[in-house]
Amino acid sequence: MTIQGSSAQTQLPVRMLHDRILVEPDEGTKERRSASGIVIPATAAMGKRLAWAKVVAVGPSVRQVKLDDTILYDPEDRHEVEIDATTYVLVRERDLHAVSDPHGSQKSQGMYL
Repeated sequence: MTIQGSSAQTQLPVRMLHDRILVEPDEGTKERRSASGIVIPATAAMGKRLAWAKVVAVGPSVRQVKLDDTILYDPEDRHEVEIDATTYVLVRERDLHAVSDPHGSQKSQGMYL
């Protein structure tokens, strides 16, 4: 499995099993902006919030997700792993809530659910 990096491809030293998916969390969730332009700081108290992540590896039993997809998952129900000094999140396919449509009308994953 390879990860598309900004400069070159990097080989991951792991092979995913069954329906497991390895994702790289979106770090752009520090500060948000509402549709009307109001800045919402990361410290603002909110209810349970889902998060977006990019898929970097998939197991052989995964059917609905492929590499480089952007998925929506629950960040409270996750398992973190560090590989080559990069933190990834391990999730099961059944625990995903959505897959972003890159050709849809929503170009940004700043959607509020």
